[in-house]
Amino acid sequence: MVVWFVRLPMFGKTPSGTYLNMLKQSPQYSNGKFQNQSPTPDITEGVSYGQVLWSFLFEKSKRLKPNAALPSQKTNLHTLLPKENVLVWFGHSSYFIQIDGKRIMVDPVFSGNASPIPGSMKSFLGSDIYTVDDIPEIDYLFMSHDHWDHLDYPTIIALKPKIKQIITGLGTALHLRHWGFPSDMILEKDWFATFELAPGFVVNTLPARHFSGRGLLKRQQSLWMSFALKTPTMNLFIGGDSGYDTHFEAIGKQFGPFDWAILECGQYNKNWRYIHAMPDEVVRAAVDLQAKKLLPVHWAKFPLAQHDWDEPIIKVSQHATAARMPIATPMIGEKIRLDDATQQFQPWWKGIG
Repeated sequence: MVVWFVRLPMFGKTPSGTYLNMLKQSPQYSNGKFQNQSPTPDITEGVSYGQVLWSFLFEKSKRLKPNAALPSQKTNLHTLLPKENVLVWFGHSSYFIQIDGKRIMVDPVFSGNASPIPGSMKSFLGSDIYTVDDIPEIDYLFMSHDHWDHLDYPTIIALKPKIKQIITGLGTALHLRHWGFPSDMILEKDWFATFELAPGFVVNTLPARHFSGRGLLKRQQSLWMSFALKTPTMNLFIGGDSGYDTHFEAIGKQFGPFDWAILECGQYNKNWRYIHAMPDEVVRAAVDLQAKKLLPVHWAKFPLAQHDWDEPIIKVSQHATAARMPIATPMIGEKIRLDDATQQFQPWWKGIG
């Protein structure tokens, strides 16, 4: 039964043969897998796997999930004016950007689940106000890595007719081709590639400090990414999942300053602090990137860690205030006007248990 289950299409494909040999040519690949720039243990030094398991099973917050439906403001993406530069967040790490006439999506997850096991990692009530039908034609889909809460098989299959081009890392493209996406639709890149999508739209594929894997055993067979996207009028950093490290400062010096840094802020824990940034580190990363404004994502949809569901935004907001880093805290579906420095957001999570 287990063998049959892991061979279902949603698990994707493990590299082999000529394709695997191609991946091995990457400077990021050694000892049978992709590596981070810095040594990155799965768990923090001095902590055992037994301690992590005990903590995960018996030390979870009693407020892992909100006790009421999350509020939202559903923006109609089909009726946006062509000249509007906006970002709409769907919860967790999924969002839509319309900028300088192009429509962009990042890590869309609309299935309501962040696990291959149905019902095991369900989204919060009120966080699934968007479906694939609400999404217009997409010029560019950015896929940061292949984890289930970022690369969602039902969503990506349903979106397929609407997508013109996919930008992703080495190895993730193999899953997509296995699912019927043609090779000419996929731009599969290593870290430190630079290319132009359209006049004035330049992408730099950059490091993150994380890992990858959809199967039960073999990990890090595809590359996790961040992206610097320069458009005719703005410079955006699309963070993907990452622990804190020196790469943020290096990226800021080479590709900054950024008008916006979109950084993951939730699902952290002191026991695995190297692969997910702690709240103070999220703000420090934004400062390192020379960001003018921070949008914290990777929260308000799935209970993937042990903290209160709203702890990430509370703590990141506090650290941002202390660092004088402007921060955007939209409701799911609320329109962020990317070129409006005066736009204010309400602390909508207050009062939800």
